[in-house]
Amino acid sequence: MIEWKDSWTLEEFEKEQSDEPLISTDSIRLSDPCVLADRRTATYYMTGTGGMLWKSKDLHLWSGPYKVAQTDSTSWMGKKPMIWAAELHAYHDKYYYFATFTNQEVKIDTVGENVIERRASHVLVSDSPDGPYVPMQDSIYLPADKPTLDGTFWVDKDGKPYMVYCYEWLQNNNGTIEKIELKEDLSGSIGEGKLLFRASDSPWSRETTPDGSIKPNKVTDGPYLFRTGTGRLGMIWTSWVENVYTQGVAYSKSGTLDGPWIHEKEPITPPNFGHGMLFRTFEGKWLMSVHSHYNDRGHYVRVPHFFEVDFSGDKLVVGKEYIPGM
Repeated sequence: MIEWKDSWTLEEFEKEQSDEPLISTDSIRLSDPCVLADRRTATYYMTGTGGMLWKSKDLHLWSGPYKVAQTDSTSWMGKKPMIWAAELHAYHDKYYYFATFTNQEVKIDTVGENVIERRASHVLVSDSPDGPYVPMQDSIYLPADKPTLDGTFWVDKDGKPYMVYCYEWLQNNNGTIEKIELKEDLSGSIGEGKLLFRASDSPWSRETTPDGSIKPNKVTDGPYLFRTGTGRLGMIWTSWVENVYTQGVAYSKSGTLDGPWIHEKEPITPPNFGHGMLFRTFEGKWLMSVHSHYNDRGHYVRVPHFFEVDFSGDKLVVGKEYIPGM
């Protein structure tokens, strides 16, 4: 049965013609949402923590989720690794899956009360945006004795590809954001990681210690790179203001990943939104994808959201929330 409607969208018509149910953006529960707007297929692909994939033609109604990551069970990741903060990047006619993998069966360190599990950013590859994404040459991109996460992709002014990632605060007690050079086909890393900045460099993040003093928060989370209309290199990244998940922005004085990185004094998104990335719609509108973050009776609830952004000038300016289908 087809119900009467005053108007139809192509997405709604396709839903009526298919047995596969579609889900609206605000009904998806997802941390660290990343959207690839793929013009070859005229489709939006959204992934994030959990390693699943959703597909949409309009950012409003999505099919899925689909399992797209295929890991090597004999590698350090083990048989069923946790997958966090997955990102999709198109590069040189391939599609790359940057994600954080955790093997909970392997413990690499204990710092205070924190037992550190084997966790690292890694890269998979596919010929298609909807996968499957499979391992490449190097089985390890980052040191086995360091917990790293939230790897993202950037080609710097030197023309070389890099992974930018976080070295987790659980081990160093002052999270960092670092870079490591990648091979040209992204099949592995070259050399060692280099520090870009520390969590304590932020002027806006903070936490109250047990003795009542206030200091910068120790968490670094979700880096994502962009370049403004005037050529400035910027990075959005997320931390906390007390118990509020918060996102800020920093700009590189040199215009390259090497910085130095100068942090804006105030956050750029409303409270309880973070782990952002930027993408351009097929209509040419730039959006920031983030997740909301709140505690519902002891359970964290995370929902993807989109905000309009403008970085055609010298800085990134976050506008109103963009609600697909409205």
